[in-house]
Parts: sequence; structure tokens; C-alpha cells
Amino acid sequence: MTKRGPGKTLGPIAARPGYEVGYAKPPEATRFQKGKSGNPRGRPKGAKNKLPALNEERMKSIILEEAYRTITVRDGDRNVSVPIARAVLRSLAVNAVKGQHRSQRLFAELLSSVETANRDLNDRWLDAAMTYKIEWDRELERRRVLGITHLPDPLPHPDHIRIDVRRGTARVVGPSTKEEKAFWDDCLARKADFEGEIEELQDMLANETDPKMRKILEADLEQAKTIVGFLSRAERGEL
Repeated sequence: MTKRGPGKTLGPIAARPGYEVGYAKPPEATRFQKGKSGNPRGRPKGAKNKLPALNEERMKSIILEEAYRTITVRDGDRNVSVPIARAVLRSLAVNAVKGQHRSQRLFAELLSSVETANRDLNDRWLDAAMTYKIEWDRELERRRVLGITHLPDPLPHPDHIRIDVRRGTARVVGPSTKEEKAFWDDCLARKADFEGEIEELQDMLANETDPKMRKILEADLEQAKTIVGFLSRAERGEL
């Protein structure tokens, strides 16, 4: 046993004969082995100098990661967590409000560029929607005149494209894919079932005199009407 200091006894240290254990000489079993990394999960060899592949945009990824990394900032009398991009823009806007001309000019330029980009995107979408609707209306009319019935309808159907010229908007209120079409058809089938259920419940109510049973039927009727109303609004694209 080895003693270090008064009253302190340490366990035996395993070492080969003739190997002195002490300062800068740890037991052989705990030493780094030759040719084996002491940090196997550390940075791969050569990673520091590794260049990005030709199809990689590493700097863009780094910028986006940093821009949306969450930090804690002071907002009035409390701390809030926001992305760095929001924190920077908030600071810029605050400085603009305080009268800093450079911040005011930069903030106005940023706002104008974003609004212009959004407007351009909306105009291109509106133009594409109008062109799609007009061309498919013509094609479906041609099929009707020629009696062509074996061809499937387009997705989305031109009747499901709602264009508001006054507001300059366009939206699709119906299915746009085969999967959505299958779901849409299922909803319409369910709507017909619930409409039939409404008629049955109304007939039952007309002949029912028991107050308790009438209350149950009225609740079922109200629920069925609610479902049909919801499906009707979805069909009209009002949801």
C-alpha cells in the first residue's frame, strides 16, 4: 500500500517490474496506445483543410444557419428567444425610429425590395393561373363539342381556380393531385350520405312524440347539418 500524507492510504498501482510510476509516468494500462487516437470522436483527420464539393454551397448554408440561430434578447422587461435575423432587423428598425438616417434608409430599402419581390411573385402566379384557366376552359369546351368523354379532367380543374381581378389574387379551391382528388371524392360521397341522414332524421322527428327521444334526434340532426355545412364550404372553397 502507498501512503501519501498522514492517515491517507491509496490502493496498489499495477505496473510491470522495473517501470517506475510517478510524475509524468502514469500506469501503463492508462497510457495512450501508439497509433490509436486518444479522441476517436474528434475532428476527422484533414477536416480542417477539406474543401467543399463542386455542388456544395457551404457558405450559404453557414449564413442561413447563423441567420436563424436562436439567441436571447431583451424585449421591454422580459427576455425573449428570437432568430439572429429577426434580432438584427429589430435593432435596425429601432435605430430607424430613433432618427438614425442610415438605418432609416437601409430599412426602407429592405422593405421596398421585399414588397417588390412579393408583388412580382404574386403577379407571375396570377398570370400563370389565368393562362391555365383560359386554356383548359377552351380545351374542355372543345372536348364537349366533339363528344370526347374518355379523357380525364385536368388537375386542378379550371372551375376550381378562383381569380379575383379586383384584388389581383388567384387560388385553387379544389384538388390538385390524384391523392387530393380521391380525398375530395370521398368527402363529396360523405356529404351525400349526411344529406340523406338529415332527411331521415327530419322524418323521424315529425313522427316522434317522446321528449327524450326528440332531444336525441335533434342533437343528431344538428350535428349532421354542421358536417354538411362544413363540406359545402370546402366544396365552394370558403375554408
